[in-house]
Amino acid sequence: MKDLWTIQDWKMAYKNKQIKLDDLLDYVKSINNQDHAWIEIASTAQIEMQIEALQQQNSADLPLYGVPFAVKDNIDVAGFHTTAACKEAEYLATTDATVIAKLKKAGAVVIGKTNLDQFATGLVGVRSPYGAVKNSFNPEYISGGSSSGSSVAVANGWVPFSLGTDTAGSGRVPAGHNNIVGLKPTKGWFSTTGLMPACRTIDVISIFALTADDAWQVASIMQGYDETDEYSRAHPANVPTQFSKGKIAIPAQLEFYGDVESQKAFQVAIERVKSLGYEVESIDFTVFNELAKALYNDAWVAERTVAVERVISRELAHPVIKEIISQADKFKATDALKAEYNRAVFARKINLALASFDALMVPTAPTIYKIADVEADPIVKNSHMGAYTNFVNFADLSAIALPNLIREDGLPSGVTFIAPAWHDQTLANFAQKWQEITDLTLAKSDQNYQKTIGIQSENSVKLAVVGAHLTGMPLNFQLTRRQGTLLKKTKTASSYQLFALKNTTPPKPGLQFNAKGKAIEVEVWDIPLANFGAIVAEVPAPLGIGNVQLEDGTWVKGFICEAYALADATDISHFGGWRAYIEQLKSTNTTFKCEKIGGISV
Repeated sequence: MKDLWTIQDWKMAYKNKQIKLDDLLDYVKSINNQDHAWIEIASTAQIEMQIEALQQQNSADLPLYGVPFAVKDNIDVAGFHTTAACKEAEYLATTDATVIAKLKKAGAVVIGKTNLDQFATGLVGVRSPYGAVKNSFNPEYISGGSSSGSSVAVANGWVPFSLGTDTAGSGRVPAGHNNIVGLKPTKGWFSTTGLMPACRTIDVISIFALTADDAWQVASIMQGYDETDEYSRAHPANVPTQFSKGKIAIPAQLEFYGDVESQKAFQVAIERVKSLGYEVESIDFTVFNELAKALYNDAWVAERTVAVERVISRELAHPVIKEIISQADKFKATDALKAEYNRAVFARKINLALASFDALMVPTAPTIYKIADVEADPIVKNSHMGAYTNFVNFADLSAIALPNLIREDGLPSGVTFIAPAWHDQTLANFAQKWQEITDLTLAKSDQNYQKTIGIQSENSVKLAVVGAHLTGMPLNFQLTRRQGTLLKKTKTASSYQLFALKNTTPPKPGLQFNAKGKAIEVEVWDIPLANFGAIVAEVPAPLGIGNVQLEDGTWVKGFICEAYALADATDISHFGGWRAYIEQLKSTNTTFKCEKIGGISV
């Protein structure tokens, strides 16, 4: 087996018979734990049981057939122990967490449970009796936490993806410190049934992967409403799938704690965003900082106390964890209510501040420390790691941490893009573009990023537009005001005719299938599913919505025309598209009556 494989690499290896399922037995035995990433590596019996279940199924039906993955040890996997990095809290899980069951059903194989900051309380990866997890690039440095082992297992190539959790940045900081992708989903998108909580109201299960493609493929399998999780939410069908505003926000108040290399790295990220065509604007970060401070400095810390004391006495906890959760003793029930009121105020201000932007870009972490430095100053150094992460779940936002560059000192530096709740797909689509332009190798390998999938979901409809709904045309606003986003400019298959219809306001074309026709220029827009009906309702006769074949052979919904309206229409197929026809009319000073809509007349 090669040192570092993506999900696609594993799938191709099985398909080409380069490997077989039984090879996983020796592969897992070869895993070493010199970096302290693992708490429990799967036994032969545990792997054989999963292989046996897979051998009874058709591999072609399983999108993750035989793909190994690792699981943070606060998430239940049947037959494995759950410890949350606390030996006294250990128990043998008899049931898979909901997300684990979904991944196994898709064919994935759990090969071990990974180390973490005890009870997922920390952003450094050193607060564990199982050892401080070493950074994959330099073992003297922290891996980031609390999902330390899960990130390093991916960065070192043992698995193509792993599961972490994220309450205050635990699924993002380790990604930034190890040059991998960390997808932090919208709260409630993934079920947390089977997760030992840290802060029950804001916990999410997160994904580490080498690429945004792999992270999204895993997310698509894990996602979905779960009635057994009281904090689970159904995905709305009215959110955009692509960035469309052309603006990225960054903090006006940037803090790097004297780390010049980290500061230079973020400046590179800013220039890269601009090169992708986005305007970058600094915004006041005061309210973000205020909300971030509340996680550990307000009554919210009591939620961690509740989580720990449900399973053990605080006296048995790691000394730093004990110190943190003991802070709850100074708060009263009234303080908790006041803290929630303040959270709501800050969260509303944050969402309003981001409303005019596609996303907020921040350093994933402002700096990185050596393990020895964190152990000497555990509270303050840990708090620095959360400068750009603590507020995200509090404000109900989605986020994805992405590799940015390798610093001159050889350590990785990442950035995180943050968007409103349920904008996970917009972030994933952008992440693909980001990984293409950064031209970074994956983790610490010499392999480059290659796009392997289109980022798709069941919550949108692809719509081909051919006339007045094209970009810059009079009716385009009907798409944009309903969160529609442009996917691509392309052509139909070579089997269509385009006609200029008579007596339409604004002027409109009619598209009709004809086996002897031509390829016609179209735009394909992604329309949120819940908004698609409103667009259809506005389509006047003789137009309608049907199915249109594109030049690549795929079919999408699209504007078509009733045959009766074409009897007195003008065949303009030879122009190749509506836009070329309109330009020809303008160039020959041909005029015809039309209503001026949206400031555009033709």
